Formats: sequence, C-alpha cells, structure tokens
Amino acid sequence: MISYKKSKTILKKAKIKIKEETIKSINSLNRVVSTNIYSNINYPAGNNAAFDGYAINSKDTDDLKKKFPKKFKIIGSIVAGMKPFKKKIKKFDTAEIMTGGIIPKGFDTIIPIEQIIFVPNKKYILIDQKIKKFDHVRFAGSDYRKGEVVIKKNTIVQPNHILAFKSLGIKQIKVKKKINILFFSTGNEISDKDNIPNWMVRNSNTHYIKNLNQNFLFNFKSGGILRDNHENIFKQKINKLIKSKDDIIITSGAVSAGKFDFIPDVVKKFKLSSYFKSAAIRPGKPIMFAKIKGKEKAIFGLPGNPISSAACFRFFVIPYILNALGLLEEKSIKAILKNGFDKKKNFTRFVKSQLSTTKNGKINVEILKGQESFRIKSFVKSNIWVLLPAGKSKFKKGDIVDCFFPNLSNQNLV
Repeated sequence: MISYKKSKTILKKAKIKIKEETIKSINSLNRVVSTNIYSNINYPAGNNAAFDGYAINSKDTDDLKKKFPKKFKIIGSIVAGMKPFKKKIKKFDTAEIMTGGIIPKGFDTIIPIEQIIFVPNKKYILIDQKIKKFDHVRFAGSDYRKGEVVIKKNTIVQPNHILAFKSLGIKQIKVKKKINILFFSTGNEISDKDNIPNWMVRNSNTHYIKNLNQNFLFNFKSGGILRDNHENIFKQKINKLIKSKDDIIITSGAVSAGKFDFIPDVVKKFKLSSYFKSAAIRPGKPIMFAKIKGKEKAIFGLPGNPISSAACFRFFVIPYILNALGLLEEKSIKAILKNGFDKKKNFTRFVKSQLSTTKNGKINVEILKGQESFRIKSFVKSNIWVLLPAGKSKFKKGDIVDCFFPNLSNQNLV
C-alpha cells in the first residue's frame, strides 16, 4: 500500500500521450486547445458608435458657446450593418447614427440621442458647446488587435470562448483529441435490469461515470459486465486495448483481495512500465493503476462500491486525464470547516460535504453525516469533496480545508 502523495507522483510520470486534431470552433466546448489561438482581425473592425445619436466633427464645436449655438445639417442616417455612406462631409454637417454603425471619415465624435436639440423642421440639430473629441466612439481594435492571443494553449474551451471565436471569425482550432475510455463493471451480483432480487446490485457505476464525460473531457464506451469467471475474457480485452483506439480501460470491482478479485492478477501478466495496487485512502483503498510498457495505454481498477468508485475516479482518473491533456494540476477551493472530523493519521480521506457562503463572503464547508462508503444519501446531499490529507488525524471547526467539485473539474473555475 502506498500513500496518496506517492500515487499522484506515479500517475504524473506515467501519463499517456494524446494526439491533436483540428475541429470547428463552434463544436469545441470542453475541449483543450493545443496551441495559442490568435485573432486574425481587429475587433471592432472599424470605428463605430457606442450609442444611438449623431456623428459630428468635434473641431466644428471648438468655438461654440451657449449664447451662440450653431445649426448642424443632417445629411443622412447610418445604421449598424450598412456600408458607411460616402457623401462628402462639410463643415457643420452631422449624420444620424445607430449603435454599432461605422463612423465615416470626416466625423470623429458621437452625441447621444438624449442630448440632441432639434431645430423645429428636424433638418438640423443645435449644438451650443464644445464637444470632446472621440466621445462615445468604439475604436477599431480596441477590444482585440490582429495577432493578439484570444486564449492560451492548454485552456479548456468554455461558452464565453466560443462567443469570442464566432465574433472574431475563428472557424477552426487545434485541440487535443478526447481520451477514449472503455469501462467494465465486474461481479456476478451486478445487473443492468431495473427489477432485481435483493441479492443483486444495479449497475450504477457505469451510468455515473458515463454522465461525467462532458465535464471531464473524455469519450465513454461501456464494455458491459465482467462476471466472476471472466478472467480470460478480461485478458482478451486488454490485448484488444493495445491495438485499439481506446486509451484507458477502467474496471469497477474485483480489485481487492477476495477469491474472485482477478483484475490485478490479469493486469500483472502484461509488461508494465508503471503499477501500484492499494493506496492509504478512504474510501477506495483497493485502487489499482497500470501503464502498458511501450504503449500509450493505461488501466485503472476502481473499487466496486459506488462511493469508493466515484471518489477514486475523481481523485485518480480525473487528475490523470487532465495531466495527459496538458492541463495544470487543479487548485483546491479553500473553505472554513464548520464541524470537526477524526480520521486515521496515515490515511487521506475524501469526505462528502456541503459548501456554502456566508453573508460576509466567507466560504464554509460542512462534513456530512453518513461517511460510510456504502451510503449514497450523503453523496446526493453533498456538493463538494473535502480532501483531508495524511499526517493529521483531528480536524477542528475553523480549520482551512481543501475542496474539490464532484461533477466538474476545479480547472473550470479556479
């Protein structure tokens, strides 16, 4: 049995290499960009109006005073989306302009519609003061300059990034390929049926991990259920993995020390460059990991208990995926513990908890009752995992602890 810290070191060193592909930017949500993405244009593309109003040449107002107002002739109207008109602009000319309308040469300033005084026939506007140059003008390239970085390499694409891609005309981007996971549940007691006798167990682990795939950057494929006598079948599955497009095999169950826990024995028959079995953690102690020697293929053996499986997927598989995709290690969310908790000193604990905030902005976390690994109710009530590290047994109210979201990566938020 190794420490959680040691297991993390092994996983980092044993990462698999993931290839790149070019995809449409509008289909890139939750993908990891593999190169810096630059703007190909200035944005805005041209000087345009920040408000509905009237465009003028500010120099025409230099000598204007309240006592001596001046009429400005309205020579046309400019609407967003239309080509700028090419009329010759004379002194004391003005043009109606809508928000986003391109400002023609000869004008350099916008007076908002709320400040406009019309001459009765509405063919002129009246200005009786000096107007500051460039008022209410959005300048070309004031948001993005051509060649400026939009998002950096190894960023997870979010909806706000896709908004920028579309606004800037970025049609395609280069991303890391999604990791392909082949998942097996194990055990004679596991069933995919809804109606089962009380000696059977519904196959929840497959569906839990399957539904994390959009948040956690992988493609999921169920391999079905391996029964207690399927040792040779599992060996065949690993042989197929080596030749397939799948990157990782994950099993749930059959990794402990029981009579039918065949997963570790089968895996050890292959040539491996990295391997560990059992970690000083709760829940999930029987966790197993292996990397096939000379191949970009990895195997995780998770415990069969649903909460142990969920915890091990979150704290072993997910960091492994993030590392393989070139992302930085997740940072924890720091929170103030609302209640005490005791654990074994040499074990790392993953604890089902509830995160909340106070009126004065403090982030608190409460460790929930029902931490036993078979209890699902506390997992349903939780919205955060608290990680309590080895080396300390007693955690008191007021301690600062590390928190990790259960259903998405902290990479997206911190």
